[in-house]
This record gives sequence, structure tokens and C-alpha cells, in this order.
Amino acid sequence: MTAAGDPVDDATLALLLEVAGTPKPGNVDRRRDLGDLRFESFLGGAVGAREGLELAAGGAAPVGDAFERAVVGMADRAGTNTQFGCLLLLVPLVRATVAGADASAGRSARAPSPAAVDRVTREATVDDAVAFYRAFEHVDVAVADPPADAAELDVRRGSDAAPTLRERGLTLRDVMALSADPDRSDRAPDRNAQEWVEGFPRTFRAAEWIRDDTGPLTDRAARAFLGLLAAEPDTLVAATHGLEAAREASARAAALLDGADGVGSETAAGVGGVDADAVHGADLNAADGLATAFVDEEINPGTTADITCAALYVALRRGAEVAP
Repeated sequence: MTAAGDPVDDATLALLLEVAGTPKPGNVDRRRDLGDLRFESFLGGAVGAREGLELAAGGAAPVGDAFERAVVGMADRAGTNTQFGCLLLLVPLVRATVAGADASAGRSARAPSPAAVDRVTREATVDDAVAFYRAFEHVDVAVADPPADAAELDVRRGSDAAPTLRERGLTLRDVMALSADPDRSDRAPDRNAQEWVEGFPRTFRAAEWIRDDTGPLTDRAARAFLGLLAAEPDTLVAATHGLEAAREASARAAALLDGADGVGSETAAGVGGVDADAVHGADLNAADGLATAFVDEEINPGTTADITCAALYVALRRGAEVAP
């Protein structure tokens, strides 16, 4: 067993491995840029986010402040929004890793658990919610319009939403719960928000796919991405193209998985409709063609990439290695 690595190092490595994995249809990878959004921008974003990740690992700073600092650093170094959603998942995972960790234990024993990260999100405060809203002032994030009765909680209001958050006593987890269950049939729930309120089930399941797979971690990440996309419609695709387009994108990803007939629709367990064998048998050569098609159609499953990044972090903490 390799000696335990630094959680911040592993979080940074997860950001780098996620963007280096290819093909991840519709997303920037080491072979594809998307207009002005370039591969190197993501490398810069990963480096710039480090100070915020260090705050998360330090344990003293609130998770909202750590997240906002990570977003500011990312935006300053990348010059744009590259990994906002990734950081939203990584910050509580890093905090959960160091909370009560035994420094003498091996890396796998110092991995975040679903129970630990659930405690972190449950302990989030109203101030954390305010910091989360402030983070939207630093970058342009593609989000769906909120329901008419929730206009005061539109994240695009940034700091202007703080009085409402404080008046209603909404913590960051409360805000995530609103996005996780939009109570609308014409939009997909926010998968990142669902992770926050459900104990990160997609992240931990995909981490198992990655850890138990073989070959380079970048290939494992690409296959896990396909599995996650096949299991559920992507939030960003639904926000930009509509729910039916997101469901179709999932079905197209499912077609690339070995023996995965019937996946590509929502399930109660999220990734429960896709098993590890199907993911490990994903056809990456065929996925290359789908990647080209998605780029041409401007289909960008960015939320799926966020969860892939979080899963890479957990897999690294559980013993996955970049070296054979």
C-alpha cells in the first residue's frame, strides 16, 4: 500500500486527471477544446483552486469560504469558469477526509466516507450559503432559470440574495435541497446538489468503477464518465437544451456500454441502473465519434464531468494510482 498522500494533492490531481481523460463526449479533454475554453485553461484552474482546497483541508475555514476561495483562484488563473461544479463537490470531500483522520493510517483508511461527507454538508451554515452565492459573482455559471416563486433565490443574484438567505435561515445544504428536488417535470434535478443532500452516492459508486478498473486512470475516468452519463440525464445539458435532449444524450452514451441495454433513464439509485462490468466494457473508440458529434451539437455534459472529478478524488484516496 502506498503511503497516504496529501488530500489537497489528490484533489488537485483529480482535477487534472478529469480534464486529461478522453474521450468524454461534449467536454474539454486533452484532445479537444471548446471554442475559447481550452484544455490548458483547466490546467490553470486546477492550480489556481489550490488555496481554497488548502482551506478546506485546514479545517478552520468554513466550507463556504473555502469554496469561494477555490473559485476565485480558479477564475484568476484560468481566466474563466473551468471547474466550478468540481470544486463544489471536492471541497466537502476534502473536509470530510481530514475530519478526524488518523495520520498514521494508509490512504484507503483516510478516504472520505459517505457518512463523513454527509456530516460536513449537514454542518453547513447560512454563512456558507452566502459565500456560495458570492462565488457566482466571480465566474459565469450556466444555470437554469429558477421557478417563478423562487426568483429571490436565483444564484445569479450573488450577494444580493444574502438578505433573503439570512431572513429564511437557509443553510448551504438547504439551498442544495431546493435544486436537488425542483418539483418540475420539465427539468432535470441538479445532480451536484443531489450529491450534497444524498451523501454523494454517484461519486462513491463511480469511484468504485475507477478503482476496480484497469489501465490508465485517464481511460478509467472516461469510462466512468460514460457510465454516469448513461445512468442519468446531465443537468447542464438539460439546462441548455432541455430535458428530452439530455435524456437522448444519456441514451447515446448507454449505447457505448457493454451489455447496458435499458439504461439511460433516471433511477432511484442514480447510477444503480449501470453496473461495473458495463462501465469497464465501454467502447472508447466509439465514444470518440460521439465526442465529435456532441461538440458539433454543442451538447456539454458538464455536471457529469464534475461527478467524475469527485469520483477520481475518492478513488485516489482509496488507493488508485497514476503509476502501474
